[in-house]
Amino acid sequence: MEEKKYLKWYNKVGYGSGDIAGNVVFAFLSSFIMIYLTNTVGLNAGVIGSLIAASKVLDGISDVVFGSMIDRTHTKMGKARPWMLGAYFGCAITLIAAFSVPTTMGKTSQYVWFFITYLLLNAGFYTANNIAYSTLTALITKNVKERVQMGSIRFMFAFGTSFIIQTITVGLVQKLGGGAEGWRTIAIIYAIIGLISNTLTVFSVKELPEEELRNGEEKVEEKYSLIESIKMLVHNKYYIVILVVDILRQTYSAIINCGIYYMTYVLGKAELLGTFSGAINLALIVGLAFLPMLVAKYKGYYKLNFSGYLIAAAGRGIVIIAGYMGNVPLMLAGTAIGAIGMAPWQGNLNALVAECSEHTFLQYGKRIDGTMYSCTSMGLKVGSGLGTAIVGWLLNFGGFNGQLKVQSQSCINMLHFMYLWLPMIINILVALLLTQLNVEKATVKAEPSLLKTLLYNLIDNACKASESGKPVTLTGYVDSDRYRFCVTDSG
Repeated sequence: MEEKKYLKWYNKVGYGSGDIAGNVVFAFLSSFIMIYLTNTVGLNAGVIGSLIAASKVLDGISDVVFGSMIDRTHTKMGKARPWMLGAYFGCAITLIAAFSVPTTMGKTSQYVWFFITYLLLNAGFYTANNIAYSTLTALITKNVKERVQMGSIRFMFAFGTSFIIQTITVGLVQKLGGGAEGWRTIAIIYAIIGLISNTLTVFSVKELPEEELRNGEEKVEEKYSLIESIKMLVHNKYYIVILVVDILRQTYSAIINCGIYYMTYVLGKAELLGTFSGAINLALIVGLAFLPMLVAKYKGYYKLNFSGYLIAAAGRGIVIIAGYMGNVPLMLAGTAIGAIGMAPWQGNLNALVAECSEHTFLQYGKRIDGTMYSCTSMGLKVGSGLGTAIVGWLLNFGGFNGQLKVQSQSCINMLHFMYLWLPMIINILVALLLTQLNVEKATVKAEPSLLKTLLYNLIDNACKASESGKPVTLTGYVDSDRYRFCVTDSG
């Protein structure tokens, strides 16, 4: 039987375009905040890296907190859309502030300014917006194919936006006055674009009524606490694997995005960042265009994701060889091959998390979609922060000096390790972890567990009702994209 369809083409495109808003924050921040702080403001790369790492302690906590709050939200707009709409105004303000460090301040004050704005942006506003956006995948459709399509479209917009930002930003900063003024002005422009895009996305989709999400069963008040939600997450090993993989993936991306140092001091052209970004993002867009067909061919995500990351590791191996040869065209080819291999994970991540959330529901009979989707935001922010911090630490260890046009040989050697070898190592680790992520098979096996739990609950409720001497009619529904059945006990 064909699954019910919930979305029109314009709903899918409207949803996907929301990653324009996400990436005028993420791509801009991850690609340029470090070089802005070291080369324009004059701060130490190692200290910046340490501050970013410290902010991730609170960052990780806020992901689960906001996810749990979304689960408990009930408004006319739904659960997720109010958070997505409201939080982005804070994103816009703090993004501008992060690229507006006062040059007249002392160094200590500048570090404090950066830390506060970076923390508010990542641990607060961006977290709320991004988790709400990801959670919408489970709230606007129950169709698995539509979720995959939404993920593909979403990341096409994401990578297209990243490509544009990484290509045009350096030149625009110079045209807008250069230095601190140029960075501040471009941040304002990106913030306005993000506000418009985010608002259009919020009103291009509607969340399904809670009754439909529950398959028509009577509303049961959610009485489990944040601690209970966290326990359910921790006991879902697939959630842990997805979280670790996504942290590694975002660490990889942050290191690659900081490739402007490699382009400037090894290849001799900062503008090549846009060229390499094009090789990555255009390859990802091509891969995502074929993703729904590949998911159908592979009959799921498991083999596809693993095979993809083997290709990704091979592509980065080509980049290493070409890098030491100084062969830029071959480096670009290897970069594109690696990106195509990473496309399946990028596109089906949200659908995979929805599958993971379904597994928790089948185990415990409780829905924690918002909390579950916290892994996408946590992976994004912890990984990107960790990657940027690692770049700062390695630059500092290698003796980088942002005021010098030519760096020392020790710094050049470190740049080779940072841009060539480290991404390769991360891809191999991800491939190994993906061998443990067959959540689709586990979801099928978990279905009898929920039936047992439901029957126990029915019997318990029947006994309690019978003690009162009243007639009893109890109906229990199992809500799943694969299974729909009902059990009735009449007294």
